[in-house]
Amino acid sequence: MFDHYSFHVIILFVFVSVLIFSQVYCEGSLLHTVQLAGIFNDSKTFVDLYQLHDPNITIENFNALMKATNNSPNRTTVAAFVAENFAMQDELDNSTLPDWKENPAILKSIKDLRYREWAKRLNYIWNTLARKINNDVMVNPQRHSLIYVNNTFVIPGGRFKEFYYWDSYWIIEGLLLCDMHETVKGMIENFLSIVEKYGFVPNGGRVYYLSRSQPPLLIPMVAKYYDYTKDRKFLKKNIAILEKEFEYWRNEKTVDVTKNGKTYKMAHYVVNSRGPRPESYKEDYQLAQQVPEQERGAVYNDLKAAAESGWDFSYRWCIRTNKDANLSLVNVSTSNIIPVDLNAILQRNARMLSRFYGILGNVKKDWRYAQIASEYQAAINNVLWNEDEGIWLDYDMKNKQSRNTFYPSNLSPLYTMSYDWNKRNKYALRSISYIKRNKIDSYFGGTPSSINYTGEQWDFPNAWPPLQSFVILGLHQTKVKQAVDLAKTLADRWLKSNYLGYDEYGKMFEKYNSLHPGEGGGGGEYNVQDGFGWTNGIVFELLRLFPNAESFDNIKYDGSNSIDR
Repeated sequence: MFDHYSFHVIILFVFVSVLIFSQVYCEGSLLHTVQLAGIFNDSKTFVDLYQLHDPNITIENFNALMKATNNSPNRTTVAAFVAENFAMQDELDNSTLPDWKENPAILKSIKDLRYREWAKRLNYIWNTLARKINNDVMVNPQRHSLIYVNNTFVIPGGRFKEFYYWDSYWIIEGLLLCDMHETVKGMIENFLSIVEKYGFVPNGGRVYYLSRSQPPLLIPMVAKYYDYTKDRKFLKKNIAILEKEFEYWRNEKTVDVTKNGKTYKMAHYVVNSRGPRPESYKEDYQLAQQVPEQERGAVYNDLKAAAESGWDFSYRWCIRTNKDANLSLVNVSTSNIIPVDLNAILQRNARMLSRFYGILGNVKKDWRYAQIASEYQAAINNVLWNEDEGIWLDYDMKNKQSRNTFYPSNLSPLYTMSYDWNKRNKYALRSISYIKRNKIDSYFGGTPSSINYTGEQWDFPNAWPPLQSFVILGLHQTKVKQAVDLAKTLADRWLKSNYLGYDEYGKMFEKYNSLHPGEGGGGGEYNVQDGFGWTNGIVFELLRLFPNAESFDNIKYDGSNSIDR
């Protein structure tokens, strides 16, 4: 057992070692040589390996290899070097969830018996996804890419063996709906400790993710926890850390956008670090070879910024440089795009901070964050709302124009309630019109991420759980009857699709095929993963919202994007 002082000595050692540490997992000749040798099918495999020696010894051994091979080791010698210096080690122990209950209260509210039994089985899955980082990562942090945190957490599943930032929001919501307040508190405390240490929450729990974050949902996590527990003491203790993370996004991810003679401070995804993503090194490197050398740094950074968005990858982040040229990920230009969902999330975060300070009786801070929320709202209204299309649209800073392509994120201000409540009828009805005009109501496997087939996993025909949440809850929250009815229809389809997939395969997938209900999605850099944290959480979210939802038997799918009963 380590005391508080010993833990901080270890943390100091990590910072002292960071330069040589990064040469193994984050950038440099060793990473370049190993990843391009292609000794693993998945680039993530190597950067998740444990070092058998301290990093300085690993580097010395690598330098000896390069000298012995005249800087040209072949695949066999690289594989031998990796085998002699690295090993697969189970850094995470299966953990118990101390507040897990076999029959959480939500089960009683679910009217359909098959859905109730399904939800009960999903509640068991939380136990299979619970992890605790073992002590060796704390004792020898320099030998691991895993970032140590104290408390048990729930992983997404599959290849994603560590915590992930925005995944955890819907995982936390599902855990709360299954009455696991203490587990949620511990997970939030993990994130708070990371903000204290690094100033922000990284994309995931590995050092190679420290160049980027993910959609900033820590403040909404705390809001969910507070709404369930009314834990004012916890809020008071941690409000300054929440403020710190919010200011990180304000300071590091903000750009001036001028439209109609007015300038607004708006957020975008932007990363500034060297080289390809370590966990997808070979893929990024090969893509960047298609552009001149002087442009490759920008490609790498915009690929990382796209990963920061959570949408890795979608042509949502590509800007065509030549109207006659084919569009591809080579045209990635994430930092030049002002995303609807990011600015809506930050607008809500400012409102939540204002509310938190109101609860704590700090009138000055309450007012300050209310003003910031108002500034974001003005930007959303004047830059992102497109009156002609009747929806919010991402903004292209390079060409100074709206990006008129369907994405579910275009409806995210409904989800965050970043609009004038007195005009909710207008926003609800125009959103419905937008959905129907793009024929989104014709997909029985869920709302697709886009209507463009590109082969990327965040494009058509894939349907992702968090985007269903954006659309369904957003419509429902307007309280406009037509929107509530459409929300129920979309929720009904998503639940049936997830149930069908579970009934067929015994698995919950990270993404689904909008054309074929129950089938896992495809495309991108890896096969569809199962588990799956945020999928499970959103099923509980929708069953809470629509406890009368009904399953059905004898599903016959004829391939025509419809379901026969």
